[in-house]
Parts: sequence; C-alpha cells; structure tokens
Amino acid sequence: MNASKYRPVIQPALKNRKWPDQRITKAPVWCSVDLRDGNQALIDPMGVETKLAYFDLLVKIGFKEIEICFPSASDTEFEFCRRLIEENHIPDDVSIQVLCQAREHLIRRTMEAIKGAPNVIFHIYNSTSPAQRKYTFNKSKEEIIKIAVDGVKCIKECMKDLPEEEQNKIRLEYSPESFSMTELDYAVEICEAVKNEWGTSPDKKIIFNLPTTVECYTANVYADSIEYFSEHISDRENVVISTHCHNDRGTGVASCELALMAGADRVEGCLFGNGERTGNLDIVTVALNMFAEGVDPELDFSDLPEIADSYQEFTKMDIPPRTPYAGGLAYTALSGGHQDAIAKGLSARDKMPKDAVWDVPYLLIDPKDIGRKYEGIIRINSQSGKGGASFILEHNFGYAVPKAMQPAVGNLIKSESDKAQRELKPEEILHFFEKQWLENKSNLEIIDLATTMVGSSGSEEVVSVRGVIKCNGEQISIGAKGNGPLDAFVAALRETKIPNFNITAFHEHSVGEGSDTSAIAYVQIMEENGKQVWGVGKSSNVGRAGIAAVVSALNQ
Repeated sequence: MNASKYRPVIQPALKNRKWPDQRITKAPVWCSVDLRDGNQALIDPMGVETKLAYFDLLVKIGFKEIEICFPSASDTEFEFCRRLIEENHIPDDVSIQVLCQAREHLIRRTMEAIKGAPNVIFHIYNSTSPAQRKYTFNKSKEEIIKIAVDGVKCIKECMKDLPEEEQNKIRLEYSPESFSMTELDYAVEICEAVKNEWGTSPDKKIIFNLPTTVECYTANVYADSIEYFSEHISDRENVVISTHCHNDRGTGVASCELALMAGADRVEGCLFGNGERTGNLDIVTVALNMFAEGVDPELDFSDLPEIADSYQEFTKMDIPPRTPYAGGLAYTALSGGHQDAIAKGLSARDKMPKDAVWDVPYLLIDPKDIGRKYEGIIRINSQSGKGGASFILEHNFGYAVPKAMQPAVGNLIKSESDKAQRELKPEEILHFFEKQWLENKSNLEIIDLATTMVGSSGSEEVVSVRGVIKCNGEQISIGAKGNGPLDAFVAALRETKIPNFNITAFHEHSVGEGSDTSAIAYVQIMEENGKQVWGVGKSSNVGRAGIAAVVSALNQ
C-alpha cells in the first residue's frame, strides 16, 4: 500500500478554539434527508407510495424539517412533491425541503413543484472545492460565486409569480458543496455573497449547510471549521449553521457532535445512517446519545423496533446487528463478566425508585426506554459466564437459581453451547436445565410416596413418610418420621444403601399465578466424601418440591 499519493486536507488552525469546553445541552433543529439523499443511495429507490408512508413515519417521529426530493430530477420526484402538497400530508408546523442545483431551468421546475406548500426550504447548492472548480467546471473562484448568486437571483425572480403569503413561507438554504475540501475563507466569501443577495432578518434567517460531502479529516478539524465559519460569517444572529456529515472515515457521528459543540444549530442526516457510499450521519445515534446524557432530543424513538422494521421495509436495507441502539446485538452480552454485571445491576434496580439515575453496567440506556426488551439482553454461547444462563432462566421462565448454584448451571449451558458450536436460544437453555435437574432419573426415582401428619413434638409437627423408591434399578420400600416431609424423607433414605449426605443449602420460591402456581426448591447436599451437588424440584405441593430437589441432587 503506497500512502505517498495522499495528503491530509489542511484547514486553518484556530488559536483559541472554544468548542472543546462546550457541551451539548439542547436538541438542534433536525432535518431528515432520508427521502432525498437516502433515497438516491438505494439500489432500488422508493416509489411514490412508499415515500408517502416514509414521510408519515418521519412526521410521527417528530421531524419539523424534511428534505423530500430533488423535484427537477425526474417526473417521479416531481409527482411526489405535488402529492404531498395536494393531498395535505404536510402538517402546518413541518417544512418540506427541496434540493436544486443553482441552475435556472432546474430552479424554475422546482418552483412549480412547491406551489401551495405550507412551508418550504429551497435548498440550492454548487460545488466549491479546488478539485471541483478545476475538473468539473473549469472556472475561477469569482465565476463559481457568480453561479451561486445567479441561482439566488433566479429564485427571487420566480417567487414574484407566487402570492405574497407563499413568498413569505419560503426560506433559503445554501450549501457550498464539498465544504470539507473548500478553503475556509473562500467558503465564507461565497456564503457572504449569497446572503447579501438574499437578504436576512430575525424573521428571515438563511441556512448555510456546511457538508462533509466527503469526510476527509478527523472530527476535531470539522469542529474547527464550523467554529471558524461561525466567527467569520457576518450577521451571525440571522444565520442558521447546518451540518450534513457523511461517514467516509467512520466518524460521522463524532463530526456532528463536535460541530454542535462548535456552534452548529442544525443537523441533516438519515435514520440508521443510510446514504451514499458509507452513508450519511445516523440521526438515531446522535439523538439517543443526547438522550443518554439527559438531554431531550425532541425526537420520539420510544418504539425503536417498530421504526427499524418500517425503515427496513421501506428501503430494503438491513440494519447491521452491531448498530448502536437499534442493532440486534446492541443489548446483547455474550461475555460472562458482562452478563454477571448486567444481571446484578438489573436486580439492584428492581429495588430502586423508577426515576433513579440509570447506572447499570454495560448498558448506556435502559432498553425499555426505546421499546427494547430485557429478554434479548443476554444471549448464551460457549463464552458466557455463570450468571448469564441463570438470568435467562429467571427473567424468561421464573427459575430464580441461587447464586451458589449458578456456576453449575453456567458450566452445563456452556458445555452444551460448545457442543452445538453456536449460541443457544432461551428455550434450549430451559430444556437443558430441566433435563439435567428435573427429568434426570438415572440413579433414584420415587415410585410412590405418601406423607401423613402424625402429631407434634413441642412446637414442631411430626410427619410420617411411607413409599417406594427405585434405586439403581432396585425397588425399595422406605418409611420414617421427621419434623416435616423433607426431614422425614431424608431420614427414610438413611435406612437404605444410599450413601449418607447432609443438606447444606435450601432455597424455595413460587412461580406462576393462581391455580398454576408451583413451588420450586433448590437443595445442595454434601456427601460423606465432601462432594457437593445441587438439585432442583418442582411441584404444586410445597412439601413435595423439597423432596424432589433432594432426589434431583442424588441423581447428579
């Protein structure tokens, strides 16, 4: 790989930059470009009906500015714009944005498309970088400025044919395309010329969109560029500085966030980062990053799975599983250490007030806040730890495995995952757990058992147990008394050839509701040789659950 053919893009360095000390404390103006920039990047662009459904989705999320199309590019784009207007899809508080090159015939066609719209942002652009000036246009800096100014003049001329009320609802956005590769002083110069031709006031702010058309430098350099522009453009109070970040270097989100710190007011991007080449800025990620720091993004992603499903249906694009917040694995822990920490954090939160500050390890935000479910957080493979499988068993199926037993459960499930050479589904985890501890009858099985309360001894009840067990294939009659069913059963076993043991731990809880309630018992026994094993029993009879757990332990 020969790196000598490349050179860094150098922009003037700020001597006293302010942006590193700033924080994002409020939502910017959001502008979705899914229907234009995103759509043009699709292998199969969306049809009109799909774009109408997508527009409605964007409105529902809360976007107040939506770039809908390039009306002069095709009849389909023109028709979509007209249908939005004529069928009253556009709420009064939403502005549609239309894109147009700074060329007269395209401007006139675009003006026809927007007639009757409630609020419009007319977005014109022309390329300004040295390479574009040299290779694409073969024009000087002055000639490139003239293209931009003439475009504004044409818009103003066309507006004269509209009713005054409609004229007042048109705002101007100008993009020096390839801003990221344009000399900063020249970018300021061409934007000044455009602003002077258009005119501004507090009620007539102009939008300057400063795109990383190609992301060609680190995010801090983009922030420097935004701060430099903000400090050098005149009439700043009547200027809206907008970002439009692409992701060629994989740092589109960082570029946007640092640009907001540097003074940008507005953000253009797409849901889940759709766009040319490596994509546009992912608005979902930036918005939820704000949310994670306690800033209201003013966009509603409370049902992110539904939004993700709609996006994939409309665009025929997949959301990669490692995508922040929305990816299928975004809230999945496969590492044992992560699983254990998550399980403990979630357990602790169950005892906290609902508005307690979120601090669960490894989870930046509460998945419930964006419509995700805990069931998918922990997934089990051969790398999983002792707590992961137990978390699944408890939160999916109600088995509250004692902490001391969790290593045994974890080792079993890891072994089964290793055999399968894949991740195990929750239902498979339940199957292996129940097969090992509830269905195992390899050594000992109860054939018949009856318990009878026969009296009391002091404050304790005396219970008699009578029955038949099968031990290593041999049926044996048993009987004994104790201070409860479990104590009597253990006493009865001591009269057989089964090796002596002691119960060293006992846990019990119920699962289910009403007539479906069952008791779950977990018993740890220690044999004479010091070996400790766990057993699990389940029964609608509380007394029998403990007995079943002892049998389960002896079958280990």
